[in-house]
Amino acid sequence: MQTITLGRHILPRTAALAPMAGVADSAYRLLAKEHGAALLVSEMISAKGLCYDSKGSAELCAITAPERPMALQLFGSEPEFIARAVSMVQAYQPDFIDLNMGCPVPKVVNTGAGSALMKTPELAAECVRAAIRESDVPVTVKMRIGWDAEHINAVEFAQAMEAAGAAAITVHGRTKAQLYAGHADWSQIAAVKAAVSVPVIGNGDIASAQDAAAMYEQTGCDLVAVGRATYGNPWIFAEIDAYFRGIPYTPPTPQERMEMMLRHIRMIVEQSKKPPEIAIREARKHASWYMTGHFGAAAFRERCYRLSSYAQAEQLAEDFLQVNGEK
Repeated sequence: MQTITLGRHILPRTAALAPMAGVADSAYRLLAKEHGAALLVSEMISAKGLCYDSKGSAELCAITAPERPMALQLFGSEPEFIARAVSMVQAYQPDFIDLNMGCPVPKVVNTGAGSALMKTPELAAECVRAAIRESDVPVTVKMRIGWDAEHINAVEFAQAMEAAGAAAITVHGRTKAQLYAGHADWSQIAAVKAAVSVPVIGNGDIASAQDAAAMYEQTGCDLVAVGRATYGNPWIFAEIDAYFRGIPYTPPTPQERMEMMLRHIRMIVEQSKKPPEIAIREARKHASWYMTGHFGAAAFRERCYRLSSYAQAEQLAEDFLQVNGEK
């Protein structure tokens, strides 16, 4: 098994879990790690929210021992707030600080943060330098390949982030304008890898072990990160790990999928500080993802979005298995 070194950590060269706001909470991350994720990243945390004592922002900073190594990902566009936030999160002892410069969501971009920083590389570099001044751990950057097809500046931007002190760079192979549509341009990831000396993590369109192997081969990246393909599918990390170990991989049975779905729901409810009837609502989308690709999936997903109790989830799993040939 090949490895890479990030900071003081030696990681298997398999796959990391990409940061996903509103999705990759602690339960999600723990399942990914259990199935072989090489590295975890928190949900996106507002630097300004932390500085203004936002309870929600602070709750996103918690790291449990099984999740390590794990990065806390901050977003913001004002170096002074980035610096203060980085100083504050040191108390959680993250293994890395990741600065989000790739989020394309309007409410983030409209503040000058996320992928908007790719239009202001000097400001982005100052944010990196501000973070480094206050951090006890390596500072990394997550970016896209540019604002739109006419303004692709991945190489120049990555070089500026390296010059500012970034210890590693994750490149999502889409522009801000693409959002999550179209295809990721792996050639730009390859170009960044060739242009910088720090580790490069490739992200975009990894849906199988074969995709991961292809990205490694085509881009030369040091690690790949998997995002949306993990929806209802923590097994993708086991699949990728098995591929690179040269051992057989057996996909989960419908029974195993339903057992994992119910376990995932239990974890969400148990970890939530909200009443169970509220927490179960937050589990609905996760439950629906476990149905993907199976007979009757559309109807079962619709039922997932009406779940109001764990008992209903159990009945849903039983009905799913009856339809899909297991009882």
